[in-house]
Amino acid sequence: MEATRSAATSDEWSFEAPPFGARGPVSEQLLAAFRRPAADADETLAGLPVALADAIAATDDIARDDDLQLSLLLLHGLHYGSVVDADEEWEWHPSTVAARVAIERAFEHELRERVGSVAVPSADAEAVAAALFKLTKPTPGPSVARFVAKQATDEQAREYVVLRSVYTLKEADAQTWSIPRLSGRAKAALVEIQADEYGGGRPERMHSAIFARTMRELGLDDRYGAYLDAVPAITIASFNMMSMFGLNRRLRGASAGHYAAYEMTSSLPNRMLGDGFRRLGYGEEVTDYFDEHVEADAVHEQIAGRDLAGGLAEHEPSLVPDIMFGAVASMMIDGWAAERTLDAWTAGRSALREAVDLGRSAQLEEVS
Repeated sequence: MEATRSAATSDEWSFEAPPFGARGPVSEQLLAAFRRPAADADETLAGLPVALADAIAATDDIARDDDLQLSLLLLHGLHYGSVVDADEEWEWHPSTVAARVAIERAFEHELRERVGSVAVPSADAEAVAAALFKLTKPTPGPSVARFVAKQATDEQAREYVVLRSVYTLKEADAQTWSIPRLSGRAKAALVEIQADEYGGGRPERMHSAIFARTMRELGLDDRYGAYLDAVPAITIASFNMMSMFGLNRRLRGASAGHYAAYEMTSSLPNRMLGDGFRRLGYGEEVTDYFDEHVEADAVHEQIAGRDLAGGLAEHEPSLVPDIMFGAVASMMIDGWAAERTLDAWTAGRSALREAVDLGRSAQLEEVS
């Protein structure tokens, strides 16, 4: 959804309303402001710094704060595009940049406090990779992927896809921001992974495109943000954390560590997820996304651990603590999100914030 300048006058804009609403005073003011040109910022964003400071001061858990996480998604979305309709001048407007940085600093501070002290390996590629593989070693306990594989209902499986759509419809974009911030072995490793994420030059095989097809096959709306109202803040926080790490050069170590942990915890869960959707009667058009990641991420985890994170550690030893911080933060936030989902499902409740139309698969329609 991109804003377009009217042919009548440079001050008039045509906007498509976002498929989601505000969650509090900060996101409400941002959404209202983005309906107008950035030149009107003195009027539309008057009082935002005070409102934002009050919201940050009032929250005791920014990772689960609906208003602040949605606001940060909106502000990051100005850099991505296709998140909220807006005059492109908003992207680097001093008011929006200041707001983004304010929320990011508070979010990062909370993450570092929650992560706490982390064991730091030596600045050696193999040592860093070994530490990351140890951190992300699969455990036999409950997980969302195991639940989907063994017992999820069709509705719960669809909820999983809705929750995952916040990141996956823009899969890999958050990490791509880091490419120009790296050099040598780490840069080459990230480019190698991203080339695969983007389909190796085949747009229909971009992982985000494959996921969008999965959504369509399930009868779901694949527009970005179509189900955002139903997604809890902690799920949005997971994507916001990736974007924050990627967009800030000083956090390039955290981005590398996060991506390594993310890839290392992907292959086995995606095998389970694919099996779960097959158990529910779905075919290749739905399971293709999960099946693609079983093999791809088994390769990516080696590259991300040894060459991306490990290579960065050897090139910039001072970043090793941040590499490990990013990896632990990834496990922590995604663990919180998974716990929330499992608690809801095992209690017989929806994992979504509100009821939505979860569609109907064309495949299952044919079977029935």
